[in-house]
Amino acid sequence: MIVDYQKRSVGEHEPIHINGVMVERISNFKFLGLRFSRAMVFAIEEINNSTELLPGIRLGYQIFDSCSSVPVAVHVAFQLLNSLDTVFYTGGNCLQSGMVMTIVGESGSTPSISMSRILGSFNIPQVSHYATCACLSDKQQYPNFFRTIPSDHFQAEALAKLVKHFGWTWIGAVRSDSDYGNSGMASFLEAAQKEGICVEYSKTFLNVLHSFLRSTAVVIVAFAAPGDMRVLLEELSHEPFLPRQWIGSEAWVTNTELMRYSFCAGAIGFGIQKSVIPGFRDFLLNLSPSQVATSPMLTEFWEESFNCKMKKSEKILLIFRNCCPVVDKKICDGTEDIQNLQIPYTDTSQLRITNMVYKAVYAIAHAIHNTVCQRTNGIAKCDKLTKLESKQVTELKKVNFSQNGYGVSFNTNGDPVAIYELVNWQKSETGKTELVTVGLYDASLPEGHDFQINRNITWMEDGTQVPVSVCSASCPPGTRKVLQKGKPICCYDCILCPEGETSNTTDSTDCIPCHKEFWPNAKRDTCIPKPVEFLSFQDILGIILAAFSVLGACLAIMTGAVFFHNRKTPIVRANNSELSFLLLISLTLCFLCSLTFIGAPSEWSCMLRHTAFGITFVLCISCVLGKTIVVLMAFKATLPGSNVMKWFGPPQQRITVVSFTFIQVLICTIWLVLSPPFPIKNLTAYKEKIILECDLGSAVGFWAVLSYIGLLAAFCFVLAVLARKLPDNFNEAKFITFSMLIFCAVWITFIPAYVSSPGKFTVVVEIFAILASSFGLIMCIFAPKCFIILFKPEKNTKKYVMNKNVS
Repeated sequence: MIVDYQKRSVGEHEPIHINGVMVERISNFKFLGLRFSRAMVFAIEEINNSTELLPGIRLGYQIFDSCSSVPVAVHVAFQLLNSLDTVFYTGGNCLQSGMVMTIVGESGSTPSISMSRILGSFNIPQVSHYATCACLSDKQQYPNFFRTIPSDHFQAEALAKLVKHFGWTWIGAVRSDSDYGNSGMASFLEAAQKEGICVEYSKTFLNVLHSFLRSTAVVIVAFAAPGDMRVLLEELSHEPFLPRQWIGSEAWVTNTELMRYSFCAGAIGFGIQKSVIPGFRDFLLNLSPSQVATSPMLTEFWEESFNCKMKKSEKILLIFRNCCPVVDKKICDGTEDIQNLQIPYTDTSQLRITNMVYKAVYAIAHAIHNTVCQRTNGIAKCDKLTKLESKQVTELKKVNFSQNGYGVSFNTNGDPVAIYELVNWQKSETGKTELVTVGLYDASLPEGHDFQINRNITWMEDGTQVPVSVCSASCPPGTRKVLQKGKPICCYDCILCPEGETSNTTDSTDCIPCHKEFWPNAKRDTCIPKPVEFLSFQDILGIILAAFSVLGACLAIMTGAVFFHNRKTPIVRANNSELSFLLLISLTLCFLCSLTFIGAPSEWSCMLRHTAFGITFVLCISCVLGKTIVVLMAFKATLPGSNVMKWFGPPQQRITVVSFTFIQVLICTIWLVLSPPFPIKNLTAYKEKIILECDLGSAVGFWAVLSYIGLLAAFCFVLAVLARKLPDNFNEAKFITFSMLIFCAVWITFIPAYVSSPGKFTVVVEIFAILASSFGLIMCIFAPKCFIILFKPEKNTKKYVMNKNVS
């Protein structure tokens, strides 16, 4: 086994600089590396004593310390390849020689890369318990590299999902300047980009201090070795800064020594699963001074732990003098009791990486077992005479077993199934920071089920609220994100959706136009149906216009009743009572036809309102025109020798009215047959509402109806003007002239008002024109007569009517 006992990233005693500030490392022997090597020895002894795994075959070993040095690790690799020091301790008093079958180690990624390049050329498998660099999964470069610890590729994805889960989109990133830190952070940044996470800065632990103090990111993701984190945290402990939420990689977030930095309380990250190795603690504590004296590494451990010096260790101390300073100490007298030590070496409550060593040894044993052993009648038998070559141990890729409840297998890249615990630094009631498991990440499970949190998390400074770390606050529904120029995609402004568009999700990048019959609400986060508008009987305008329509119709009916009651009086008979009654009927219809314009348009109402209006008005104007012609003909009939009245008697008058009206009926019929009016939803008049109205169908038909009415009105007006000065006390021509003047003025004004009026006001203008012209006719033509009949009966005599000289 090749292990880095000190697990350092730079020399233990050499000073380093962070932003120009010199930081002196503190010498401290690391017991984890020793515990790793002891775990390997423990596993080998278990296997050698097993009757199921490699029965009758004993495994040997030799342990080397790389001293965190790539050259030393490479030197050891060449030393093994050259068959030097091929002596392996078998667990007894006997020493045997043999070939190197496989190597467990190295602890670091960078030494493992260098070693794997060398060992791969000789088909010697290498199984690492702690080298996590994703680059080592490349089988073209490292064909014989295996590991029992998951690749950082999986950890990087897990960290990105963790950050995304809590809505942190604006983070800082710190890394070790090594293959582990650089490769791990590169994988994380790639995964973070896919999750839409922005990184404010990404620095090595030596250059991050300035960026850290100036950053606005609350969450810091650190992909660093424990030694590098210790240096960084030590420096930060002397600087005032706002609290930060630390997200840690496996290498340091499970390191209990770093928990003394209280400002990191609430740190969260992924760690290798805790495990239990039965009997291992007893094995660790089963050390006697005689055993210790046989091993330089155990000797250093013993002397460091008890602050004494072993007898006859001068030579051993010379070997390690280049790594550690030697000071004069008392002689160890054998009374030292390892059972009383409270050090990482004896702490088996958080066995994580140690279990990776344990599983690595068992994986190698199973690979050898599958090569040289067979099971016969339920009993495993191994061929001790089989010449085993190192390349045969590459059968590791087929290994699949369970040890102490933990499965062991490798994929095509030599990586195990990635399972991590989500751990959290929480303060206990005593104020001590403890490592608490709060969740699990299993990369073998489907998306959405791979990450789970099953316990409450304590955040920075014992907070219960999840920290917020964003460049820009979330854009609420009804707005869209607009990126800020020159900044990452997580920095944006929230802009209200344009008119007619909505967004119903938080942080929407686009606003969606509403359907043409819908319109955004005030918040512009949903589309609601546009209100439908038409001139209804519930509207104030509709009520007023309907009231005037009914009033006008009633007025016409009452006028007809007055005329009918006084039909034999001179003033009624003198004014062509037949045409007068027909005119009153047509005026009644004119008033009532305006009611068809009120209410929701339908197919029948659209056809009825325009045709009824056109026909009734032509009937009305035809009657007025007939009365005007009668006045003219009556004057000419009084001249000597004139018999013109026989050519324009009652039959001719009826024919004239029917003929003029028939032409309008014909125009309306053609209009209705070819392209009749129909109801439509006008979506263009107003953006925010729908206008229900009648489409003309054929504009030519509509304007033909109006033009015909205008033509008759103009003709009637001309004739009335010609007859207005005829000497007659009750000359209707004067009243007809005035009524036609009002009629023409109304309808000339109607045309531009009709064209320019929006929505339901188009209908209002049309109804107003109908009512105004109708009231003009009834008031000008019939009001004077009704006044005389009702209030001046003395003038309703034949004498008065025939007296043309009376003014």
